[in-house]
Amino acid sequence: MTDDLKEAALYYHTMPQPGKLAVVPTKPMATQRDLALAYSPGVAFACTEIAENPAAAATLTSRQNLVAVITNGTAVLGLGNIGPLASKPVMEGKAALFKKFANIDVFDLEVDELDVDKFCDIVAALEPTFGGINLEDIKAPECFEIERRLRERMNIPVFHDDQHGTAIIVGAAIFNALRLVGKKFEDIKLVTSGAGAAAMACVNLLVEMGLKKENVTLTDIDGVVYRGRSQMNTIIERYAVETQARALSEVLEGADVFLGLSAPNVLKPEMLAKMADKPIVMALANPNPEITPEVAKAARPDAIIATGRSDYPNQVNNVLCFPFIFRGALDVGASTINEEMKVAAVKAIADLAMQESSDIVATAYSGQELSFGPEYIIPKPFDPRLIMEIAPRVAQAAMDSGVAARPIEDFVAYRERLSEFVYRSGQVMRPVFEHARADPKRVVYAEGEDERVLRAVQTVVDEKLAIPTLVGRPDVIARRIEKFGLRLIEGRDYEVVNPQSDSRYDQYSDTYHGLLERDGVTPDRAREVVRTNDTVIAALMLYLGEADAAICGAVGRYWDHLKHVQAVIGCRTGVGGLSGVSLLILPQGTYFIVDTHVSLDPSADELVEMVELASHEVRAFGLVPKVAFLSHSQFGSTAEPSALKMREAVRRLSQRHPDLEVEGEMHADTAISEVLRERIFPNARLSGSANLLVMPTLDAANIAFNLLKSVGQGLSVGPMLVGTAKPIHILSQSVTTRGIINMSALAVVDAQEHERMKASKAGS
Repeated sequence: MTDDLKEAALYYHTMPQPGKLAVVPTKPMATQRDLALAYSPGVAFACTEIAENPAAAATLTSRQNLVAVITNGTAVLGLGNIGPLASKPVMEGKAALFKKFANIDVFDLEVDELDVDKFCDIVAALEPTFGGINLEDIKAPECFEIERRLRERMNIPVFHDDQHGTAIIVGAAIFNALRLVGKKFEDIKLVTSGAGAAAMACVNLLVEMGLKKENVTLTDIDGVVYRGRSQMNTIIERYAVETQARALSEVLEGADVFLGLSAPNVLKPEMLAKMADKPIVMALANPNPEITPEVAKAARPDAIIATGRSDYPNQVNNVLCFPFIFRGALDVGASTINEEMKVAAVKAIADLAMQESSDIVATAYSGQELSFGPEYIIPKPFDPRLIMEIAPRVAQAAMDSGVAARPIEDFVAYRERLSEFVYRSGQVMRPVFEHARADPKRVVYAEGEDERVLRAVQTVVDEKLAIPTLVGRPDVIARRIEKFGLRLIEGRDYEVVNPQSDSRYDQYSDTYHGLLERDGVTPDRAREVVRTNDTVIAALMLYLGEADAAICGAVGRYWDHLKHVQAVIGCRTGVGGLSGVSLLILPQGTYFIVDTHVSLDPSADELVEMVELASHEVRAFGLVPKVAFLSHSQFGSTAEPSALKMREAVRRLSQRHPDLEVEGEMHADTAISEVLRERIFPNARLSGSANLLVMPTLDAANIAFNLLKSVGQGLSVGPMLVGTAKPIHILSQSVTTRGIINMSALAVVDAQEHERMKASKAGS
C-alpha cells in the first residue's frame, strides 16, 4: 500500500468522471416516436402485459439481466466495519466485474442497517427489481442468518459471494491439487485456520464434494473448535471434535490440507513440516497470507500452495466464478443457487485449468508458465473461456435440480451466444465458420513457428475448420507446442514444410526461378529466396496445388509480403489488380472498408472492380452489400477530381450491376444514417445503413479504418486480399490469435468458392 498506489487509485476513481459505473439507455430516444414507445403512452402496453403475465418481465424489462450487489459495510475486504458509504467503491468495483466478465448489469446498494430483521425486509422488498441478489461484505455470523432468511423469502438467486464464491474457487483448487497428488476427498484430513463465513462455506462445499465431516478440524482465534467449547456459534458447532488439542500446531500432524482464511503468518514452517506427504496449503489471508509461498516451499518443497494474491501462482480470486454462476442462473431463470450448481461450477473451473491456456491469458500473463501443474491448478481471471465453461454447466445443473423457470433447449446455440460475448466477431463470423466446417480445405501458414499461429491452428483443428500445414522448423514447432501446452501432433493434426531441408526444395526453387527469371531472378537468387522466405514457400505450395489456401504476414511488413504474393500468385483472370478489404465490427454495426492496404489512388474503373470483388466477401458473411462511395463532396456539391472520380465509379457500377444497392458520392455520416440521407437526398438508391464503404484513396481508407477501430472500440477482421488467382491472405503484424482463426475460416470459404468457379468453367 504505497503512496504511489494510493495516488493512482484515487485518480482512477476520480477521472474522467467520479466512480466506476454509469447507466446507459439500450433503446434509441432521438425522436418523438421513440419517446412515445419508451414512455407514455407506449410503455403502458408493456406494463399491462406484465400485470397479466409476470413472466413477461424477463423479456420486456432488463430485470432478468439485473443483479443487486448489496452490503451494510460491516466486513469490507481487509478494511473491516467501515460502514455502507465507505464501502461504495468496493461495491461499484464488484458491479464493474459483473459487467466486464459476464455482461450482467448491476445496481450497487449500500444499506445503512445493522438490524438483521430490518435488513432482510429491505432486501426482500426489492425482488420485483432484480433477477438476482449478490450479498457482499457482511460480517459473520449475521451473514449466515441474512442469507438463510432471504433464500427462504425470495424466489430469485441470493448468493453471499464472500462465502460461496470463495468456496467454489477453493473447491476447484483442492479438487485439482488432489488430482495432482493422487489423493481422494474421502481419504484426506483437513485443518482450517479461521472459522468465519468464507471458511465455513468452503468446508461445507468440500463436504458436499466428498470430504468426510469427521476428517475436518476447525481452528479460529480462540483455538481448536472442540466439543464443549464456550466460544462457539451454531454454524461451527457442527464440526466441533472430541480432542484434547487446543492449538493449530497440535492438530496439523498428518493433515493433507491446510485451509487458511484468518491472519498473516499463523502457519509456521515447523507446523507445515508436520503435515502429510505432498500437503495442500490454501493460505488465503489478504493481503498477507498465513504463510508465504517461498517460506512454505523452503519448508516443504513437495507442497502445492495457493494464496489470495495476484503476484503468486494459484490466486484464489472470486472473479473466477461469481459473474459466470449468475450468468448461468439468470439465463435459465433460476429461483436459487443450490449446491448442485456450486459443484457444477467447481468442476467446470477445475477442468478448464487442465486445458491449454488461451492466447488472451498468455498475453495478459506474459512470461508465466500456464500449464496444468503445482503452480497452475486453477485458471486465471482473464481466461475468456470461463463464461463458456461455467455458465452452461451451472444452467444445466439448475435444470437438472428443478430450479430453472426457463430451461435452455439448445445448448449449442447457448454456447455460441456466450462465445459472442467473449469474441465480438463471433456473430458476424458464424456463417463463415459454418461454411468452412462443411468442407475443410488445406491451408498453409507461412509463419508456422509463431505462437499466435500455433494457438490459432489448435483451434482450427479442434473446430475442424481446415487441414493445416505449417512452414517452419519441425523441432522448433514441437518445442513451442509443448511450451504453450497445446495438443497438436505432427502427422495427425498438421503437416510441416521445413525450409531448411524439405525434399521439395529443388522443385520450389525451380518453380520460383521459372516464374521470375525474366524479372532478373537468377537460379542462385531463386534458391536463396526459397530458402529464406516462408511466404514464398507458402505461395509456391498454393501455386503448385499442394494447398488450397495460404495465410502469411503475421511477421514483417505487409507490402513485403504483397510483393511476393503478386510475383507468385498474381491476379485472377480478368482482374486488373489486387485490393484489400477490412471488416470493422463496431457497437453501431458492421462495416467493410476498401481499399485499406493496396491501391494508393485507384481510378474509377479500379474502384468498380474493387467493389465487385469486395461484394463477394460481404456475401460470404451472409450479408447483402449496401455500397456507399465516400467523399468530401455530397451528391455533386463539388467538382474536384476526387469527387468526380467517385461519382463516375458510382455511375459505372450501377450500369454493370443494376440490382446492387449503391450510392454516392456522399459524406460518411450520410452513408450511415438513412434519416439524414432522406433529408438531403430523398431519391438515394440505398436503403438503411451502408455496410460497404468505398474510400477515394488508400490514405483515406487506412486512416478511417484505424481511427474507427481505435476511437470507436472496433474489432477488425482482415484485411482480406481480393482479386488473387488463388486464395491467399496477408495478415497485419498486430493480428491476434482470434484474428488468425477468423482469417483461416475465410481462406477456406475462399478456397471453396475458387473450387466451384473452377468446376463451373470446366463444365462449360
